[in-house]
Amino acid sequence: MDRISALRNVEDALANFEEGELSLAELEREVRGVLRTYATEFEGDLRAYRAAGETGSAGADGVVVVAASRPEARERVAALVDDPGRFEVEPVEGN
Repeated sequence: MDRISALRNVEDALANFEEGELSLAELEREVRGVLRTYATEFEGDLRAYRAAGETGSAGADGVVVVAASRPEARERVAALVDDPGRFEVEPVEGN
């Protein structure tokens, strides 16, 4: 997916939301899907990974990055979060 296609898909999702055809949750899923598709196709062999941190600790929990491997995803998450705490990364499903 090229940039123009991604923007058009986001614009279509926004229009559907404005027309009442999508709920906010559905809009968020649509946009998230477009962005993940764009990001992972942009560089080729990338995929989205989500960090899962310790229970009760904000840290890196829920942070999503795009990387070529689990180790690279861990590095990217750690670089983005000031105090990531203990966390693991898992591939995001549907990606």
